[in-house]
Amino acid sequence: MSPAARFRALPLRSRLALLVAVAVAVAVAGVAAVSWVMVRTQLRDQLDRSLMATNPNPEVGRVLEVGRCVTRPAESKQDIAGNLNATVQIVTAQGGHCWVSGPATLPVTAVDQEIAAGKRRATLQDVTTSDGVDMRVYTTPAQVSGGRVFGISIAKPLADIDKPLSTLAWVLLFVSGVGVVGAGAAGLWVARTGLRPVDELTDAVEHIARTEDLTVRIPDEGDDEIARLSRSFNSMTAALASSQERQAQLIADAGHELRTPLTSLRTNIELLARSEDTGRAIPPEDRRELLASVKAQMTELAALIGDLQELSRPDAVSPGPLGVVALHEVAGTALSRARLRGPELDFSSALEPWYVRGEAPALERAVVNVLDNAVKFSPPGGRVEVTLRAGELTVRDHGPGIPAEDLPHVFERFWRSPSARALPGSGLGLSIVARTVQRAGGTARLRAARDGGPGTEAVLRIPGAPAPPPSVVPDQ
Repeated sequence: MSPAARFRALPLRSRLALLVAVAVAVAVAGVAAVSWVMVRTQLRDQLDRSLMATNPNPEVGRVLEVGRCVTRPAESKQDIAGNLNATVQIVTAQGGHCWVSGPATLPVTAVDQEIAAGKRRATLQDVTTSDGVDMRVYTTPAQVSGGRVFGISIAKPLADIDKPLSTLAWVLLFVSGVGVVGAGAAGLWVARTGLRPVDELTDAVEHIARTEDLTVRIPDEGDDEIARLSRSFNSMTAALASSQERQAQLIADAGHELRTPLTSLRTNIELLARSEDTGRAIPPEDRRELLASVKAQMTELAALIGDLQELSRPDAVSPGPLGVVALHEVAGTALSRARLRGPELDFSSALEPWYVRGEAPALERAVVNVLDNAVKFSPPGGRVEVTLRAGELTVRDHGPGIPAEDLPHVFERFWRSPSARALPGSGLGLSIVARTVQRAGGTARLRAARDGGPGTEAVLRIPGAPAPPPSVVPDQ
């Protein structure tokens, strides 16, 4: 497994703590490195200034007065070194040297010879003695009476700055380690604290998955991202609970509605089967009535199943393409079908042109459902008035009407008023009407007749225009 895959396999809080520790480690390492380099630069500058400020002339003068060139400290037999805290030696252009002061002699480089010959100015450089000691050397030209030119090398050990730098490095390393460990611990604590609501959310999701209990709610105090996530989760579970409740109610209502026609259908079929099994013929008139009843119940079952399929379809799924629909033509077609179903009724219509965007078959079915409702509740010889003006389709019947306390429930699934329970129907027609009209961007409602007379008015208001858009042929 690659390091990236192993990292992704860690828990989220561990990844956050590790990222915090790495970020702090990089920051601390950068600060420590910059601090060490700055201190080293300052110490070397201070050492260089100290070398350049050293005055070796008295000691050099004593060596020149004695007239003896000592090449090693051990060869000195008299105290001519003075009290300088540095190694000093005289360098000649030929590469020779005379020890003046200090615990060791310095190697003579080509740069030192050029300075002794007067070919180069004073220079700072790093050298290593024969004893393996690293030194910082400052070589400067000098001249004595008689015009003789030579060089003077002044050196101090680099250990004077290396030891403090080493100590500083260990201190920075220790502090950095403590900081990284502390940052990792703090990051883990922050991750645990910050992700506690996420843990609660996870526990709630696992509880719901295990028990299917959608009543679980998560505390959502505050306005941060976690609170927003909790509120979104609570809204989702509430919507799921409502959907589950509606689904259970739909199944219960559908089972109740299906039970009656199925029971009647089963009874009629059993009578016919018993007649065949026993050989006792049913009178022709009774047999015709039984067969007609079976046919009517099968038709009712087919209509109920179709209505259930229509209502079970998600709102986001469209049964057909959207297009420009001539609502007045749809209403005219539906009116022709309604006349066939209520031949004893008097229909009047006033349909002005109105074009809407929607599903032509669904809109026609909605208008047919409204007209069927008017036909069902109209008394024999009654009148049904259909008008379409400015996008408002009104269907008025002269039946018994709907009590005011029942009007809020007319668009609910399977709801039927007490006076309509003996009439054929599934109680889903107006629910389909409301859903279809809402999908087209309109509204549907039922109200008492505005003139105060008997009957009910069904009003469908759908946005549109009195003329189709240019180059658009309305759906028929």
